[in-house]
Amino acid sequence: MSNSASDTCSNHGFAQRSTLYQEFLAEREEILRHKWIESEKQGKDIGFERALLDWIRKHRQNWRGARNIKLGK
Repeated sequence: MSNSASDTCSNHGFAQRSTLYQEFLAEREEILRHKWIESEKQGKDIGFERALLDWIRKHRQNWRGARNIKLGK
């Protein structure tokens, strides 16, 4: 198993081009936005896990549907 710097750079480039990785980053950005909004409403940091679960329950399905339409899927 190779552990060279060139393998690491190659894997990083692949991840950056990966559709799955891009979807992960977009979803993570929405969760962080939700975390910020809900934390502001409550006047304290609600934490990532709580924001994640709340976003999944309340927003994920609609967000994915809108994103699929936007991306032409």
